[in-house]
Amino acid sequence: MSSELSPRPTATPAPADGDNRYKSVQLKLKKLAAAMDSSSDELGALQREMRANAERTEALAVDIANADLDTRFVELTNTVAVALGGAAHDVSKLHQSAQDVAQTAHETQRTHSTLYSALDDVRSSRKERTPKPGFFAR
Repeated sequence: MSSELSPRPTATPAPADGDNRYKSVQLKLKKLAAAMDSSSDELGALQREMRANAERTEALAVDIANADLDTRFVELTNTVAVALGGAAHDVSKLHQSAQDVAQTAHETQRTHSTLYSALDDVRSSRKERTPKPGFFAR
């Protein structure tokens, strides 16, 4: 992974378009879970890289101190090391949140399938059209 920032696609993985049919909801949940899994993987890699950079920067601060350079440079390098360590910690928390959301999306997809797949099979296999929701509530 390079240190350069790369632009991300702007399209949402699962647009909220009001299409609440069974297969459409299943597809949206699948896309959301996949996007969160991917984000979780990327955040994990970012966290490891930031932690490694923090450790290298800390070692560099020691090397600068051992070279008897101005203490200002040692302090600045230590500040960068601490900032990278703090950022790595925050990315770690974000990584955990992404994992939690991905897990919840997978569980929601399974629960939705359990609850509604049989109903979708019945509705999809019959010839007669089904009334729109709320038709009988008049």
